[in-house]
Order: sequence, then structure tokens, then C-alpha cells
Amino acid sequence: MPSAEHRGRAQTLRVLLRDGARRLNAARVSYGHGTTNAHDEAAWLALHALNLPFEALDRNLDRALSANEVRRVAALIGERIRTRLPAAYLVKEAWLGKYRFYVDERVIVPRSFIAELLNDRLAPWIRETSQVRSALDLCTGSGCLGILLALTFPRAKVHSADISRDALAVAKRNVLDYRLRGRVSLYASDLFSKLGKQRYDVIVSNPPYVREAVMRTLPTEYRKEPALALAGGRDGLELVRTIIAEAAQHLNPGGLLVVEVGHNRKRVDNAFPSLPLIWAQTSGGDDCVFMVTRESLLAASAAQSPRASRAAASLHSQVAGSPARASAAAGAQRRRSARASGGSR
Repeated sequence: MPSAEHRGRAQTLRVLLRDGARRLNAARVSYGHGTTNAHDEAAWLALHALNLPFEALDRNLDRALSANEVRRVAALIGERIRTRLPAAYLVKEAWLGKYRFYVDERVIVPRSFIAELLNDRLAPWIRETSQVRSALDLCTGSGCLGILLALTFPRAKVHSADISRDALAVAKRNVLDYRLRGRVSLYASDLFSKLGKQRYDVIVSNPPYVREAVMRTLPTEYRKEPALALAGGRDGLELVRTIIAEAAQHLNPGGLLVVEVGHNRKRVDNAFPSLPLIWAQTSGGDDCVFMVTRESLLAASAAQSPRASRAAASLHSQVAGSPARASAAAGAQRRRSARASGGSR
């Protein structure tokens, strides 16, 4: 609730935000689902409670609020502290740049560095947007990256795939909100398993990549998200390995694979020493998102030792015959993403 010194007289939004930030800090809530600090978190919640857009913050900071408005803001901040739900779940929205998406607890909160690269149209790796006629968002979650693919490449047909049908229900709502039903198709698929022989000019993926040891120490807010969307196996690369192994079969000549892995560049480079990965510069650094072409994937595969090639061929044949047997052969239970999120997991 508002501090005692301000009760009983009109309050401004500026004062209410200061009090709200103090409450959040005192409660030691965790951030990272759209904001990085207590003041911004309090502002997001307050603007939602007051039905104000983000751009209205500055001009409303010194406006006197009614008692009812003060109660609404205080109650929402109190709910954030009590439930430890990320603010995005409480207000049912998340933002990637200027784009808003509906979210709830069926999906991870979007926070992807790939969105920054799409904002730049994947330049310079994609020279002309018109050259992308087909694209795939693997582990689509809320559908945000698939929608951004469609907005970035207006001539492209986009497929968005996820193993979680709950996540796909949220993605469907967002696709409809952006009026992209005719260009973005949703697939219930364990990575590539239900995509048949379809090929794409661009594949993007923000898969689960949190290591088992880290999963056990996540702050409460992150444990409110679907574990399916976060857990990447013992070293965090369980799904990344499958994506790299199978992506070339689903890329057109000259096609590009873009994968987000958090701040795990060293681990990825060590796992794939012969693969010429391109690490993109983002606001998170140059260790979060890698790119690789179809031709590089094929060349690295061809350069494997005969023994490794036989093992890869054996695993591929199992994938073609039975996804369940392939999962067993890989030696791990697959976890798939309801995620659009980005940043470090």
C-alpha cells in the first residue's frame, strides 16, 4: 500500500511509482520478463491499472490520482509481489520492440534477441526481403517470432511449430490479432517431426536451452513459466543438437538457420568445433544467437569421420521411421518450447 506519509491526500503517479518500486525491491522480486528493474516494473503495472498507454507515462507523472486509481495500482503491485507471477502474465501482454503479443501462463514470456535481428531484416545475411518466400519458426510458443517473420518478409509463407498445443492456442490468438491467418500456419510438431519434406529459405528457433543444474536454481518468476519451454537437458543443448542435425534437410539452397542459445557461445562452439557458425551482435552481446547456412551444415556433415557419418545416418533413419525411437536413440526425453522469449535462460 502507499506509504504512510502520502495516505489521506492526493497522490501523483510519480509518488505512486516511487512507493511501488520500494515495495517491489523490499519483496526482492525478480525481473527479466519485459523489464529489468523495480521502477520500470512498477510503471508497467501502474499504466495497465490506469488503462494508459506507455507513451502517456511522462505527461501523467504529476497528475493527481483518485483514491480508486491509487487502490487499483497498489492492488496490482501487491498481486505481483504475492503471486510472484511475471508482470506479463498479470497484464496479459508482452512486447518485442513495438509489437504487442497476448500471453498467459501457457507460454513463455517473449524476450528474444532474434526479434532485434528481424527488425534489421536479417541484414546483411539476407540481402533482399523479397528473396525469402518461405520461413519456419521452430518452438514458436506465443507465435511472436513467426509473426515477426511474416511482417519482415511480406512475400513469405510462414510455418510456426511447437510441441505444445496449449502454446499453439495462444499463437493462434496472436496470428488472428495480426490478421495473418492466410500467411502464418501453425503446426503441432516435435521440432521437425511433423513437417514432412517441407523446406524453407529461413528457419529461426528460440528453443529451450536452460541446463538441468540451472533449472533447479531459477527464481520463482521463471518457475512460473512452462518448464517445457525452458529445460534444455543436461548441458542445455539437447534440442540444439537435433536442430543442427536435421535443419539442412529443411532448408532450401542458400537457406539460413538462426538459433538463440542464451549466453552459451562457448558451450555451442565446443560442441560443434567443425561448424562455421556466425555469431550475431545483439543487445545481449555476440554470444546469444548463431547463424549457419545450409551449405555449411552439409559441408560439416560430409567432413565427419566415416564412423560419425554412419552414426548420423543411423539416427536419421530412426527419425524417419519413428520419432519416439529417435528420441530414445538420442538418449534423452525431448522438451519443446512454448517460448518466444529471448535473453538468458
